Amino acid sequence: MTNRSRPLKTRLQLIGQYTGHYAVLCAIAVVCVFPFWWTLVTAISTEGNIFAFPPTFWPKAPSFDNFIEVFKAIPIWSFFRNSVLIAVFTVFWKLLLCSLAAYPLARLKFRGRKLVFGLILATLVLPSEVNFLVNFITITQMSLVDTYTGVILPNVVTAVAILLLKQAFEEVPQDLIDAARVDGASEWVIFSRIMLPLITPWLATVGILTAVESWNEYIWPSIVMSKPDEFPLSVGVLYLRGTFGSSTRVIAAGTLITIVPTLLAFLFTQRFFMRGMDGAVK
Repeated sequence: MTNRSRPLKTRLQLIGQYTGHYAVLCAIAVVCVFPFWWTLVTAISTEGNIFAFPPTFWPKAPSFDNFIEVFKAIPIWSFFRNSVLIAVFTVFWKLLLCSLAAYPLARLKFRGRKLVFGLILATLVLPSEVNFLVNFITITQMSLVDTYTGVILPNVVTAVAILLLKQAFEEVPQDLIDAARVDGASEWVIFSRIMLPLITPWLATVGILTAVESWNEYIWPSIVMSKPDEFPLSVGVLYLRGTFGSSTRVIAAGTLITIVPTLLAFLFTQRFFMRGMDGAVK
């Protein structure tokens, strides 16, 4: 009787643990999804009080008129193209420069390596807003104001990207590098033809994070850019606040148009992202 009751008790304990875990995960999911869902309901609703409490969880008289108004009010495709250009070039240069910085920190021995890496990590304690003044003065001296280069340049090297790629390079077996050196391969050949293909999941992770960050960036592009035709989508959508100052529904529709591309990008690339993050944790 006792031997039979133990497995049943164990199963009940496991069920209780899993139920508690899933309950916590569901609660976190609701908290994370609710702002997006509220924005969606607001954007496609045409009736009701959007600031009612408790809030409305289902659209009333749904319609896509608010989205049509967004396309009529602002040059959405021009803003979209600008955001794509900024995101693509930011991802390209960040992967190139950060991988070039991470490889010697991970695999080459030189005097002051730990000091350099420590200084790079020290920049993590500083919020990005602290650098705005210095970056703007630098961009102004280089005559890069009102250019895409001025938006992209301060974001092409970050400590987080170097840290992730350094850890990725360190996970490649040393024997593989030694064998390549014995065969006469130069450091550039080892870096470009051996190391980079092996850390593709980590490169994808850094690329996805960079693309999302660049797409959602608002403060820095609004400081550097002054020509409306060159605004990225995150900055251009704010024109709705002036055009439709009392229409929160139209503003919500414009916000959704800005968010959806990043959601789709993550949806189709989450496999590479999770592989990279799994390697980073290990």
